[in-house]
Amino acid sequence: MAFNYARLQAIAQRLIEKFGQTGTVTRIAPPDPVLGGDPVETAYPAKLVPMSYDQRYVDGTNIRASDRQIYISSVGLAIKPTVGDEAVTADGIAYHVIAADPNNYDGITDVVFIVQGRTNP
Repeated sequence: MAFNYARLQAIAQRLIEKFGQTGTVTRIAPPDPVLGGDPVETAYPAKLVPMSYDQRYVDGTNIRASDRQIYISSVGLAIKPTVGDEAVTADGIAYHVIAADPNNYDGITDVVFIVQGRTNP
């Protein structure tokens, strides 16, 4: 019997909807290598929950005191957050994605995206 990851995804989405806030995941596409031009910045709306790391995980190098662990609902999000993206909270603080975990246990369903956000890359 297979585990129902879609149900787990729905639970995560409900919790993020209830306790989270509206934000965006911004992806910057580089300019065309032949034609040049400016980088293209695209913002994707998302529901997310930024949280501080537990003090025992803060080592000052891999995880800094100002880093945030950001839970992003995968439901309705057009992209998968990756390193280099920005997750912007509703408070207007831009966090650069330092590490990303899609929580995709069966290879099909992204349950929730958990990213490490840092204000200064």
